[in-house]
Amino acid sequence: MSSTVYPAPGTDPAQGDIQAALEAPRIAIEAVSPSLDQGRFAAKAVVDEPVLVKATIFADGHDVLAAAICWQDDEGREQREPMQLSKPLGLDVWEGHFTPRRLGRHTFVIDAWWDVYATYRYELSKKHQAGVAVGLELEEGRRLIERAARRSEGALQDALQDVHAQFQTTEQEAERVALLLDADTARLMQEADTRPHLTRSDTRYPLEVERLKARFASWYELFPRSETDDPRRHGTFKDVHRRLPMIRDMGFDVLYFPPIHPIGRAHRKGPNNSLEAGPSDPGSPYAIGSADGGHEAIHPELGTREDFRELVRAASRHGLEIALDFAIQCSPDHPWLKEHPGWFSWRPDGSIRYAENPPKKYQDIVNVDFYTEEAMPALWCELRDVVQGWVDEGVKIFRVDNPHTKPLPFWEWLIADIRARDPEVMFLAEAFTRPAMMLRLGKLGFNQSYTYFTWRHTKAELTEYFTQLNEAPLRDGYRPNFFVNTPDINPYFLQSSGRPGFLLRAALATMGSGLWGMYSGFELCEGAPVPGKEEYLDSEKYEIRPRDYRTPGNIVHEITQLNRIRRENPALHTHLNLVVHRVHNDRVLLFSKHTEALDNVILVAVNLDPFEPQEGAFELPMALWDLTDQASLQVEDLMSGRRWAWHGKWQSLRLDPGALPFAIWRLHPAF
Repeated sequence: MSSTVYPAPGTDPAQGDIQAALEAPRIAIEAVSPSLDQGRFAAKAVVDEPVLVKATIFADGHDVLAAAICWQDDEGREQREPMQLSKPLGLDVWEGHFTPRRLGRHTFVIDAWWDVYATYRYELSKKHQAGVAVGLELEEGRRLIERAARRSEGALQDALQDVHAQFQTTEQEAERVALLLDADTARLMQEADTRPHLTRSDTRYPLEVERLKARFASWYELFPRSETDDPRRHGTFKDVHRRLPMIRDMGFDVLYFPPIHPIGRAHRKGPNNSLEAGPSDPGSPYAIGSADGGHEAIHPELGTREDFRELVRAASRHGLEIALDFAIQCSPDHPWLKEHPGWFSWRPDGSIRYAENPPKKYQDIVNVDFYTEEAMPALWCELRDVVQGWVDEGVKIFRVDNPHTKPLPFWEWLIADIRARDPEVMFLAEAFTRPAMMLRLGKLGFNQSYTYFTWRHTKAELTEYFTQLNEAPLRDGYRPNFFVNTPDINPYFLQSSGRPGFLLRAALATMGSGLWGMYSGFELCEGAPVPGKEEYLDSEKYEIRPRDYRTPGNIVHEITQLNRIRRENPALHTHLNLVVHRVHNDRVLLFSKHTEALDNVILVAVNLDPFEPQEGAFELPMALWDLTDQASLQVEDLMSGRRWAWHGKWQSLRLDPGALPFAIWRLHPAF
């Protein structure tokens, strides 16, 4: 008879490392959220608001598990919050919350372990209720408490000894069972738990905690040079002061300027992007740099640096925060071309390639090269210092022009570097490009992003897009700012839809996302296009455009109402709670938003047809309150102030674009 000789553990690769298997965790922690690329990038959060953490946690056998979130703030202080099994979310799905109180980078991990006493309580309760003899189980419980008392100290040890003594002096089985199942006993035993088979998630998940304005803000864009009553006179920072009360009163809290730097003369563009500029044509502010300076300087006709500082202070007094454009491009007159020619790529004939986005050509702009020998790291540091210089002047928000055309490692480094010194600083990505790139910029640290909203018009398109923004990974790494127009984009829809079209797009933007923005002139329903193009005729990018903001037909009043409704209703402070509801008309979009506590529920209906009234039956969200289909809801029309009651789940609506192409209702159960 022969015998088999097995190799020592770890000596036979085919057999595997048995020691590693013996030490491997018995508990699985999977599908952790919020997370981006398994923790490679930081998910987004807002200071003083709970962060919902979810994970799938399970193990072999039937023992009861316990879990906790272990999180660290930006200074490395660790805190713990318990997690609970959440049956509504699915089998083995656990959830918990923690609330960051500081801005900056936080991290969290998940701990899970076998909960010995919870397992014991479950089995004791089940047997006792079934009438099974539990004498042996009671002795096991006594021993668990005795051992827990021995390994504890101080007040916990005293409390456990009291429980043990009470058990010893109690003779009735039912009373002993009640003592061992008591919630206070369970709490003490949990505190004394040794956490057998403790398992920690493989990854420490990063979280970028930002201020509320990163998620909820209303942006207004204007060209300071157009704040004049005469197109022959260049507006100044001092002229902008007169507009501050109006912008504030409309309900905006971010005032954004295109580049305010010196503008080059070489290849300066004339009106309507013409190649020939006259001596008095101001040129495009995106052709940055002249003998007066570059990205760190101010265009002389706008005013002095002290004028800018006073404007920042004055805006703050009006509840407005100034945002600046950060455009990494240069006029051929930019000082860098002479001081740092190695930061650019030169052609064989000694010329430098100007910027192009076929069929568009930007002869007045040249681009830097981030990866020349001279540019690494000098150019990177110079650009970082430009941003920091404006931060030092009180600017905490930057709209970044075309970030998708610049190196991704540069943005990850720059944003982290700036925010490490001042976590209040925020960056908006103006990137209309492929979806993966737009999301990647959010992952790299951009707090907000321009979106495809501008080109979503049908009910099917909007429903699909709103749904995508609510789902992972976009919900954790991408905050959409619904700009309705920009100096570069005069949407085809607005060119022909008239005043109703501007109203319905404003309603979709303000109600659809916590972030929205508009470029000045939208409130006047400006839409005259360059024929066949999504561009403005007589574009303000190339000339000074004074406006009369009291022009008849303006929608200033409606925009003011929409911004007021946004501010007053917490449900509208995010895009992450939007639910589309049924309405029997493909040209009407109906959606709701609500707070977690259901103390604020908003229902929005928008007629997507700017020309004809639309009507149809629609379904109320009765399920939010677990109401029957025959229940009643109290309704408040937030645009008109009217109040009434709806009885029953199905109601009807009619929206006339000639009057108001949308309705916004606040709902309450009629208890």
